[in-house]
Amino acid sequence: MNASLSFLRIALAGFLMAALAACSSLPPTRERPAEFAASADPGTTLAKIAAASTPPDEHSGFRLMPLGVYSLDARIQLAQRAQRSLVVQYYQLENDAVGRLLLRTLREAAARGVKVRVLVDDLYTVKSQQLLLALSETPNVDVRLFNPFCCGRNGFLSRFAASPFDIVRLNHRMHNKLFIADGVMAVVGGRNIADEYFVLSEAQNFIDMDALVVGKVVPQLEQIFDAYWNSVQAWPIADIVTGEGGHKPGTADFDSWVGMAAPPPKIVLPPSDILGYGPIAEELDAGRMGLLWGEARAIADPPTKPATMTADEAISTSVTMKVWALMLDAKTEVDMTSPYLVPGERGMAAFEELRKRNVKLTLLTNSLAANDEPLVHTGYARYRERLLASGADLYELSPQRTSKGERFGMFGKSLGRLHAKTAAIDKTRIFIGSMNLDPRSASQNTEMGLVVDSPQLAREMLRIINISKLQNSYRLRLAKGTGTLQWLTNDGEKEVILTAEPEAGFFQRFYNMLIAPIVPEMLL
Repeated sequence: MNASLSFLRIALAGFLMAALAACSSLPPTRERPAEFAASADPGTTLAKIAAASTPPDEHSGFRLMPLGVYSLDARIQLAQRAQRSLVVQYYQLENDAVGRLLLRTLREAAARGVKVRVLVDDLYTVKSQQLLLALSETPNVDVRLFNPFCCGRNGFLSRFAASPFDIVRLNHRMHNKLFIADGVMAVVGGRNIADEYFVLSEAQNFIDMDALVVGKVVPQLEQIFDAYWNSVQAWPIADIVTGEGGHKPGTADFDSWVGMAAPPPKIVLPPSDILGYGPIAEELDAGRMGLLWGEARAIADPPTKPATMTADEAISTSVTMKVWALMLDAKTEVDMTSPYLVPGERGMAAFEELRKRNVKLTLLTNSLAANDEPLVHTGYARYRERLLASGADLYELSPQRTSKGERFGMFGKSLGRLHAKTAAIDKTRIFIGSMNLDPRSASQNTEMGLVVDSPQLAREMLRIINISKLQNSYRLRLAKGTGTLQWLTNDGEKEVILTAEPEAGFFQRFYNMLIAPIVPEMLL
């Protein structure tokens, strides 16, 4: 799901409804002592496994996880084995099968004495807020909401309607995704906590990417979490959310909602994933993991972005600009996936600079039919011809081809979409994280990710990107003579050429044609 959310549409609806809603504000802030992660205990099970898995003098180790169920299982396995601490930070944490399974596992960890801290952006908590409030009543568990809505909390639009003069603040969202166990193992990447990010939804599912991480970069990730946890934007959930019907939910309500009395749902795992790796539990049980190694650094926007800085400062210091700098440093090639690709004039200038230096550029994004944010597609569509004219290889994900394939999971009849935010540079360096290549990631939302120097890891990243673009996507080109757009795909051994947005219905195409000229890029 794109963090842009078409805030123009939401804000307008909020203003129209404001006459029917009482305007209010957040409660007064309370003094809270800062909390910081304790140093990792080398005696924990996970710490011993990390140490046993680390060759001498290596910096950080990684396991890419393109398969959704493997990525979900990794989080559950780490939570089940944690002995000291768990930190959980997400843009979206839904009250669905996946969300309840993860929260149940956190509850079980807390019962073992594990200190659990959960930080969730407040935008999508309408359905999960009571569950999170009940979890916060568990001993050893703290739950905070990032940049919360004051009131009107039981509906998505009513939240905005209750704060019509606070849209600027509410436009600032925490898009980070992070999970750390015992300060020694982490999961970083693009997935939120909801069924569709792990290919477990009947309606729509995302191709996405996470990485399991150990080593020297993990304390950097924990420092990032602490900065957000202690920020003025993070509020204890009990200060914001009240119980429904005058009843404050507690642990008994939580246990009932997640089915604690019944055995936990079983995650069905295939024998291996796209890269040939087996389930992580087998290696954790054996006490040693096979990982790829490299020198890594964690990058993140400050939690105060953009409240305490100008728009130019927010952009110039952003994760987005750090990733642009990495790409501009490329010598031979850049391969990138971004579900919401709106380069803007500054980005186009950077791409054209790469072309001048004969750097090969390959971009994979969503087609109109695959995009869950049609407004964002209008911003991307403005640049397609220029991207192709500048020499970029451009691919758009096909929902049909994705759903028919099984490399990324069993999509069944659900709609396949792209959500991975990755880049491979010069076959030696990768980026993986939460950042989309669009204006909102640059100027409004907080983002985070990892930059890793590792030729072995870059090869695996490229293998996954190549599978997506060759088996699940359309290749775009400009027709000779006319310069019009064409979408190419293979039907068996036969090449098929399409001349209109593939798999998109008439209304989809008409709607985007109608609104494209009037939607300002800064709102995408």
